[in-house]
Amino acid sequence: MAKYAILSDIHANSDALKVVLEKCREIGVDHFVSLGDIVGYNAEPRECLYLVRDLAWVAMVRGNHDEYTANGKTELSGFNPHAKFAVNWTREQLTDAERAWLVSMPYRTRIPGNNSTIVHATLDTPENWGYIFDCHHAADNFSYQFTQICFCGHSHVPVAFCKKPITSINERSIDEIPEWTYNYQFELSNTDFNYEDELTVEIKAGYKYLFNVGSIGQPRNRDPRSSFAIMDTDAGTITRYRIPYDIAAQQNKIIDAGLPERLALRLAVGT
Repeated sequence: MAKYAILSDIHANSDALKVVLEKCREIGVDHFVSLGDIVGYNAEPRECLYLVRDLAWVAMVRGNHDEYTANGKTELSGFNPHAKFAVNWTREQLTDAERAWLVSMPYRTRIPGNNSTIVHATLDTPENWGYIFDCHHAADNFSYQFTQICFCGHSHVPVAFCKKPITSINERSIDEIPEWTYNYQFELSNTDFNYEDELTVEIKAGYKYLFNVGSIGQPRNRDPRSSFAIMDTDAGTITRYRIPYDIAAQQNKIIDAGLPERLALRLAVGT
């Protein structure tokens, strides 16, 4: 029994990552799990790579930015111009050995000794980098999920789903878990994100769960705080934490590095 920190989409943002790691120390995390995209978009790929490598990992998967940074391909299908620029810039910051390490992880794997699977994108074809946004996408993923819990990332938008063990004709078999996300109308009008909070889901026997834990380094759910999760196997819970960090410091680093200004501006609004 232990506490597992589930980290995803760090995207070379060490200011965010350091705050998250400090929170993990405060909580008393025993093990770390990475859902990929350690690099990309932001200004500190090497620092984040080495911060990550020094942690007590039990499971890791690669993300699409990790893969494209390492494989040398130039077409970068599905990437917008800013993302392409960042991938090419990131390649130049890393050595051959560092790039090779980024793609040494599988596309999907299980957490040892735990009834959980991890993947960056989707379980059916993880190398195609699809997204899970709604119950329809979740249903496809559950078809390939042979553990009680699956953690994913990639979209930078935290969302969670549960699949009931038995359903009636009038009951949906798969539902979104509202407490994992937030009250959209309330938070749309909220401009003060300088506080920490946590959202907890109790794991029930017989149910299956799919959790997108959100992004540490580039949130896109209109909440600029870093998002990550803790799985507590003693308590039978999974908690998503939202933590503010020094966004201005990372923005300055992005601009100083010569990366597109848009990549800096979006951090402040979480889009």
